[in-house]
This record gives sequence, C-alpha cells and structure tokens, in this order.
Amino acid sequence: MAGDITRDTTTGDIVAAAPSGMAKPGGHYSHAVTAGGFVFVAGQLPIAPDGTKLNEAAFEAQARQVLDNVAAALAGAGSGIDRLVQVRVYVTDIANWPAFDALYAAWAGAARPARAVVPVPQLHYGFLVEVEATALAS
Repeated sequence: MAGDITRDTTTGDIVAAAPSGMAKPGGHYSHAVTAGGFVFVAGQLPIAPDGTKLNEAAFEAQARQVLDNVAAALAGAGSGIDRLVQVRVYVTDIANWPAFDALYAAWAGAARPARAVVPVPQLHYGFLVEVEATALAS
C-alpha cells in the first residue's frame, strides 16, 4: 500500500495519510485521516492523479475517477474498499444516480457499506459528482 503514513492506533492519534498516485489536495485538508480505528476519506472530486480536472468529462468518466480516488485514498491510509463502513455521494443531477449506482456496485463488489445520496445544486469547478467515505483502519 502506497503512501507515507505512520500510525499508532493504540494511542488514538489523528494521522493524515499522504496517498501516492493522487493529485495534491487543492486546499488545506488531507485526502484521508486515520483516527480511533477508522479512516475518514475527504470528499473526492474527479481530479486525475496528474491534477487534471475532469469537469468537462461525461458523468461516467467523472464517477470512475472519483471512485478511483476514494480507493487510492483508502489504500494510502492502509485500508480498502472491503473495509468501507459509510459512503456519501453528492450528485448535481439525480438523473445520473442509476449510472452511478451501476458503476459503484461493480467497484464496491461484495462490500455493502451504509450509503447516502445527496442531490446538490452545484459542486466545485462544475463537477457532477463527489464522494466521501469512512472505513475501518487495518
């Protein structure tokens, strides 16, 4: 699992992960933070590892990139899709939900974390989807 992380789950320390293979965060936040035996993944937008913003891409391409980013953040924090507990999905058009759900089902496989969909009027940079998640740490 790639990323620079040192973690002492016995002390309850809050540790920011620095997952490799992801664009640098665009603000004052970490892609993933571990605390209390959990990994908290910040809202992931469709931004490629090289920093390219996919705001002009089709919904499905944006959704795939977001899910890839969530997986990379989890891996960088020493967790994985199979350890997901909760996922929150923000979409700017609820009509895209069936397409997202199909991509998500293939991506999540046997994992069935609690999940919410939140329709929103807009997302940063004109993106169409954003996902945040919580998982068990390893």
